[in-house]
Amino acid sequence: MGFVKTTEQDSNHDDLEQKNIAQLLKGIHTEDQNAVEAVGKVLDQIETLIEAVVKQQKIGGRLFYIGAGTSGRLGVLDASECPPTFGTDPERVIGLIAGGDLALRNSIENAEDDPHQAWKDLNVFNINTNDIVVGIAASGTTPYVVAGLHDCQANGIQTGSICCNKKSPLSEVSDFPIEVIVGPEFLTGSSRMKAGTAQKLILNMITTSTMIQLGHVKGNKMVDMQLTNKKLTGRAERMIMDELKVTLATAQKLLNQHKNVREAIKAYKK
Repeated sequence: MGFVKTTEQDSNHDDLEQKNIAQLLKGIHTEDQNAVEAVGKVLDQIETLIEAVVKQQKIGGRLFYIGAGTSGRLGVLDASECPPTFGTDPERVIGLIAGGDLALRNSIENAEDDPHQAWKDLNVFNINTNDIVVGIAASGTTPYVVAGLHDCQANGIQTGSICCNKKSPLSEVSDFPIEVIVGPEFLTGSSRMKAGTAQKLILNMITTSTMIQLGHVKGNKMVDMQLTNKKLTGRAERMIMDELKVTLATAQKLLNQHKNVREAIKAYKK
């Protein structure tokens, strides 16, 4: 059996316009659960990719995500959350979307059809063989993503991928492919739904596991997070109080001095 786009197949649910809200929600929720189960079936594929990401990060390489539409937005979202969560340099994980930043808020659907653009976008960042590039495309056929990984492989750069169809063109140009098969969407062809959910779950796994492996977490706490608002500062104070068994006043003083949970704890223990 050759390549079949299950993401485009007819929904298991019909006559949607005749259903009430409760029935619609039940149908959507059922399909969302299928997405979670599908991710559980490919944990070994995800692990293999993460091992490669960690290895490249340890030699100073960067993780790039490339995608179009919903897939591109999810990659940019995951990349943008690494600095505040783990205190990493914004250049360590970079998300690129077909059509550039304008495409984050606007649908520029034909931006994904240029097979040469991804390589141009990556070269703005002086992509090199220490880096690893993960292509995200629910269909596994998006030209921007498939050609982007093809160009990376041609230049000795490691590649990974996340798609929701078996034996896709994207997997063929990926050293570490993840094929998470979620089946037809509740709304036929609307891969922003459970395909997008599955992709988001996997992206969470990739960066969270990578950053834990790289030492940005202690116990279960984000000890390198950025203190960019009152909520996060309060969380940091509680971390210090819990770890050092000190008062709030002491925790606040340490945090004011060191501006970082890890450094505050290290200084106090000295």
